[in-house]
Amino acid sequence: MIEKYTLDNGVRVVIEKIPTVRSVALGIWVGTGSRYETPENNGISHFTEHMLFKGTHARSAKEIAESFDQIGGHVNAFTSKEYTCYYARVLDEHAPIALDILSDMFFHSKFDEDELHKERKVVIEEIKMYDDTPDDLVHDLISKASYQTHPLGYSILGTEEVLNNLNQEKMLEYVSQRYTPDRIVLSVAGNISEKLLEMIKTKFSRMDRQKSAGILTPPEFHPELKVRKKDTEQAHLCISFPGYEVGHPDVYPLILMNNILGGSMSSRLFQEVREERGLAYSVFSYHSSYRDSGLFTIYAGTAPKQLEEVTQVITDTLAKLKAKGISQEELKKGKEQLKGSLMLSLESTNSRMSRLGKNELMLGKHLTLDEIIERVNQVTLDNVQNTINTIFNNKMSVALVSPLEALPVSFSQDALL
Repeated sequence: MIEKYTLDNGVRVVIEKIPTVRSVALGIWVGTGSRYETPENNGISHFTEHMLFKGTHARSAKEIAESFDQIGGHVNAFTSKEYTCYYARVLDEHAPIALDILSDMFFHSKFDEDELHKERKVVIEEIKMYDDTPDDLVHDLISKASYQTHPLGYSILGTEEVLNNLNQEKMLEYVSQRYTPDRIVLSVAGNISEKLLEMIKTKFSRMDRQKSAGILTPPEFHPELKVRKKDTEQAHLCISFPGYEVGHPDVYPLILMNNILGGSMSSRLFQEVREERGLAYSVFSYHSSYRDSGLFTIYAGTAPKQLEEVTQVITDTLAKLKAKGISQEELKKGKEQLKGSLMLSLESTNSRMSRLGKNELMLGKHLTLDEIIERVNQVTLDNVQNTINTIFNNKMSVALVSPLEALPVSFSQDALL
């Protein structure tokens, strides 16, 4: 059973007690990410995430790491376009210790100038590593192609030039503006004690009630092409279409359509591109949802000489999907896949904690497993066909990282229109 508390200052606490396990997963979620940045501070959300591990007034960076090692726990964090999360998973008996360390990092990180200088170099190396990984880089490039200068098109890591201009003062100012109670969610799943819940309320009630400023501007989808020429063994291709925002009523037909098209090993794209023709090792599709927008994306990596054939197979597969839809058998299989993956994920306290945090932060509501399964079961062939027509009745944006300088001349961005 999911319980929700809202503290007097606006911080939300969402918990799911699972007395049959011996672990607890805790997450501190903040509604900020690269979407909330500007060209002048792009990368500051991710850099801030790094700096929270670099020492507080009570613990050094080494002591933070050692503290979790001593209790056999795991601690980490990540930054996305719309949120940042600091999380830990520990034995239930050590949950108060984990909360104490996480809250110390969250409230009392020093942002020491020496540590900031060292960590800046680490993040710059991360940027270089990312730039050297073309199958990651192309997904960044498709966001830029689709959203252009809108903040949803920004890189989460930022740039070396911008990072070199970030100092302690700018980062502390960013934290004070963005890490506000109205943007903070505590999500906890596992064998939770009343002591732990009281600790959470006590520690996070100390924040002053305030709200962050700023109004989000919805992005416009741009059917643009971006090519990055690199000396790679493969051509890495992404094709995107406008998708659905978080909480869209047709999200389940979309998920089912994705599973059938490119979300599994039995999907049409995997079978056509890899199994039948041997043109790629990796080919798949996925959907990214944001507060007011979404992208449906197809990825394939192939030898440059095979790029023309791969693009043709992909567009032919999409055209067939749009013209003939899916079968009742595919829909049934997709529903069982979706329900199975959902129920299997619930066996992990970490997955439950993540689900709680994201749902509260992005939707402000939580569906039970039975409610989700009921919504999946209610999806019809017509629902999926309407989603197919909506998604693919658009020009596509395209990103390519490749030794080639351009896409094949036979490829058309309005091939499905």
